[in-house]
Amino acid sequence: MSRPIVLHELDPDGRVVPLPTAVAEALSQTRLVEVRPEHHGRWRILPNGRVGAVRIDELQVQVVPKRKVGLTKLLFLLGYARDPGFRPEDVAGVEEPDLWAALAESLARLAERATAGGVLQGYVTVDEALRTVRGRIRISDQIARRPGFMVPVEVTYDEFTVNITENRILRTAIRRMLAVPRLSNSAAARLAHLDGRLAEVSVLRHGEALPAWRPTRLNERYLPALRLAELVLANTSAEAGDGTIRVAAFVVDMAKVFEDFVGAALTEGLRRYPGTTRLQYPDHLDEPGIGAKAAIPMYVDIVHTVNRLPRLVFDAKYKAEGPSGRYPNADHYQMLAYCTALQVPTAWLVYGGGGKPRVRTIRNTGVEVVEYPLDLRVEPGQLLAQVDRLAREAWGRSQRRESVA
Repeated sequence: MSRPIVLHELDPDGRVVPLPTAVAEALSQTRLVEVRPEHHGRWRILPNGRVGAVRIDELQVQVVPKRKVGLTKLLFLLGYARDPGFRPEDVAGVEEPDLWAALAESLARLAERATAGGVLQGYVTVDEALRTVRGRIRISDQIARRPGFMVPVEVTYDEFTVNITENRILRTAIRRMLAVPRLSNSAAARLAHLDGRLAEVSVLRHGEALPAWRPTRLNERYLPALRLAELVLANTSAEAGDGTIRVAAFVVDMAKVFEDFVGAALTEGLRRYPGTTRLQYPDHLDEPGIGAKAAIPMYVDIVHTVNRLPRLVFDAKYKAEGPSGRYPNADHYQMLAYCTALQVPTAWLVYGGGGKPRVRTIRNTGVEVVEYPLDLRVEPGQLLAQVDRLAREAWGRSQRRESVA
């Protein structure tokens, strides 16, 4: 395989490379990068606000996050946003420069560990038409489907089987990774062996929603593998392109990942205080007119209410500082509007970056906007500690301002 094309997510110039038109079109459809025609069969590949990797036959394009957020930290951010029970050790693994190799290695390692003591089994409720009675007869279905006939009988019974939700998710993720072109022989062999161990388990249909499951004492050994498998299924596609090329893509929107992570982590951090935390809090900026409803909607990233009144306001922004070391003015205008409409004196702009918090006092208003950076380069435990400190400082500042007022 040719050397991968690696781009930084903020790279303004990208790379110009020769590509067949079909490959360029398939690459564009993954939405990882923007593909612009140049001349003589050459195309300019530019970051498109997302990170991840795409493999199309011999071509591999990878867009890496700013501030060197490796695969383990990226998967942790994704996993914690889906489930605050997600732990760093669930995705701890080899930080290979090739994202596909790292994903395949991590999935194989965790799946091998999960099934080392045997494939998990459990009871599944089955609805079936049989010639003998098993379990419970579904009288209403029998009358509706076979009026006047005694057999076959519509029955419901519980079967002890390996074809349970946990194994279906795990095998589907393994199949998804096996469809990635040009996996190493070692990774492909390990995944194929795991697929064989799960041969009696049905695979989820393409596009089918992941079935629900919950952690229990019985499936505890499966938890790390299941959490990674869900991330693979949620963010990876592997399919034949136009019939002549094979496409695999792992693509995530870092702005959405950061927003979801901050929302989930702050919700956990604020649980110790009175009130309720709500994500994408709906309200309106304007007052309703005579005989008309308010027309300017607001959806605030994170609002903590006490007695149904907004108390804390947060907005997550995954973006870099400008050349002068300042964040965009529009962010502060937005937070001033939120504070004015919700009657909250302090708003918190949570950025993905380094540095120290900074308080901006808005003239003639009494409103404060706190720029609060989160350093994504640190270990997951330290990152969660940063968010916990943010929750503590936001609550404390709210208490102090309320007592002064």
